[in-house]
Amino acid sequence: MSKVGNVYLRYYLVQGANLLRQYNLDYQAYYWRKVEETLKHKHKRALVLTARKLTRLVYALLTKNQPFAARRTHDDPPEAVGVPQAA
Repeated sequence: MSKVGNVYLRYYLVQGANLLRQYNLDYQAYYWRKVEETLKHKHKRALVLTARKLTRLVYALLTKNQPFAARRTHDDPPEAVGVPQAA
């Protein structure tokens, strides 16, 4: 993410990405993939890349005027999100 622009917005996007990577399985997998790819400053670089991904999601949702439909998280039981139960 470029350091040009609103520093407060950047800070809160990175903080939001940090929380999202803790509770959303897709973003958690993306974060850990980026941690493994990075050579220096692993956490910070992976977190900023996760924030960039979050920014693309927010932009797409705002331009399409759609609500966010969350996928399964760690805390959700499988039936709460519509994932079929294994028999």
